[in-house]
Amino acid sequence: MPGELPLNKEDLHLIKMLKSVRTLRHLNDNEIKEVIGSSKRYKYENGETIFSEGEIGTAVYIVLDGIFVIEKYGQVLKVLNKGDLFGEIALIDERPRTGTVKAKSNGMLLVLDKEQIQTGETMSASALMKIYRGFSELITSYIREGDTLYDEMDVLIIQDGGCAPGYNPVTGYIAEFLEKMGRQIFVAAQGFKSVVQNKSADYRCLIYDYNRYRQMDHIRGVLFAPPLRAARGADFRTERYPQFKEEKNQELAIRAIKERKVKIVIGVGGNGTFAGIYEMSKKLPDVSFYFIPVTIDSDIWGTSCIGEFTGVEVGAEKIRGYMADARTHGRCYIVEMMGAHGGYHALHSCLGAGAHLAVLPSSNYNIDKLAKVINPRSETVIVVAEGYKIKLRREEGYLGNAAEYFRDELIKAGLDTQQKVICEAFSRDIRGAMPNNMDITLAQRMARKICDLITDGIKNVMPAVRAGQEYNIPFDDIRTDNSVESTLANLANRLF
Repeated sequence: MPGELPLNKEDLHLIKMLKSVRTLRHLNDNEIKEVIGSSKRYKYENGETIFSEGEIGTAVYIVLDGIFVIEKYGQVLKVLNKGDLFGEIALIDERPRTGTVKAKSNGMLLVLDKEQIQTGETMSASALMKIYRGFSELITSYIREGDTLYDEMDVLIIQDGGCAPGYNPVTGYIAEFLEKMGRQIFVAAQGFKSVVQNKSADYRCLIYDYNRYRQMDHIRGVLFAPPLRAARGADFRTERYPQFKEEKNQELAIRAIKERKVKIVIGVGGNGTFAGIYEMSKKLPDVSFYFIPVTIDSDIWGTSCIGEFTGVEVGAEKIRGYMADARTHGRCYIVEMMGAHGGYHALHSCLGAGAHLAVLPSSNYNIDKLAKVINPRSETVIVVAEGYKIKLRREEGYLGNAAEYFRDELIKAGLDTQQKVICEAFSRDIRGAMPNNMDITLAQRMARKICDLITDGIKNVMPAVRAGQEYNIPFDDIRTDNSVESTLANLANRLF
């Protein structure tokens, strides 16, 4: 726990040091003394946390002694030394902290609470006015530099589509490899939606080199890219944005790319993301477009997709859990898994776990026969792809999921078993799983391939990896159905 230490308003050394702080430079000696009298001094031990990412900020801090660091995803973003100020945004609003600050050595901090400034009870009006002037100048400089930074964007990454393991890592690797080529990398904060809105606040700048990042970290939206390589989820997308199918929104996005002089656009996502990137590429011949597939269901034909390996690994492990429980308690589990079109994820998760049946969007089983086979069993686990008979379900107005629909089909066909029949909707936590080694390696290969394609002047293509070989597929040749092999589907039927 930090220990509070006494403060002396007459400490000339402290007064001199505080006057050197940029935001306090307008204050005279007496006003600096008022700041000292309104603040507290705390002693921190090496390793102690001052505040954590996500906490609401209530104070601003000045380093009096020692070394402190700002961290995100466990990586150091900035080192803070004597005289450095941090946490200043807390004086402007109550946004959550965007990073974690820890003591890297034994040290001391001067802490000025937001409430002390707001109430004005311990400081004169002139001191308060000068403090706000200093912080206003600081924040305004951030805004001005930020607006200018996004006037021209060299490389723009657009993440969109459903979340899958690998979105953030491949974005981090793109930033690393392209920055080493001398490119400057930007990313839309919320996918296609941000490009349509096209305000400076809709974009972020990714910096891989630490020294360069330190020179720019005060600018709004500048982010340190390396932590993305180990981050789950997709930090730069929002909920699906179906409005991008509308021509008016596509035209707004095209105008935004022209206005900001974007030279390269890299789409990251699944089949919906590709559709948006493809449409823009046809209307912007002077811009180089690329697409990297990140999708658990592997719904991009001709290549392995980032996320599919982790998705199957995690999905199979979940099914193994259901199989153990079914065996223990005499149950029939009907488990819905991802697979809107081809059913790749459901099929391979089923095969990997050794479940009894995979029901895919293309499946057309004899339901009467299945019901008769299941009735005498003591344990059964069936995996149903989410896209199973989805068109028919919509036409019928069916409100349940794919697993429940298949169960109802079995009941109508005469399912009457001693097993307790339980339906489970697919676990969305699979989307946020930590990418495994296969997906991380694939992310690096595809990011590097983008660099090679740019160097060779080849555009409007997707980097692809199949059977260990790297190549590229032109946009015009990309298919997004990627149906599964029928022989594998047959292999996943252990009931008859």
